[in-house]
Amino acid sequence: MQQEGYKIIPVNPTVDEVLGEKSYNTLAEVEENIDIINVFRRSEHLVDVAEDALNTNCKVFWAQQGIINEEAHNLLKENGFTVIMDSCIKVVHAVTVEK
Repeated sequence: MQQEGYKIIPVNPTVDEVLGEKSYNTLAEVEENIDIINVFRRSEHLVDVAEDALNTNCKVFWAQQGIINEEAHNLLKENGFTVIMDSCIKVVHAVTVEK
């Protein structure tokens, strides 16, 4: 996605850098505008990530292929988010760009 011009802001408390970008411990630490929160965590962690997402300026929450949590989905939808789950953003982008 970086090669397509997208800036990736990693949020992972276990690393300092990902793909050449500074990694943050939490979503709350990110000061830049966030367009999409793209989650690569197991389904059972989605509620915690969704609760953190509510405190950002972002309104799009994307959980990768195989990641689904109905409680997180409902919480986000109730708070005006566009929610996509169980879908790979890179695959969707590739299919969309090809059309």
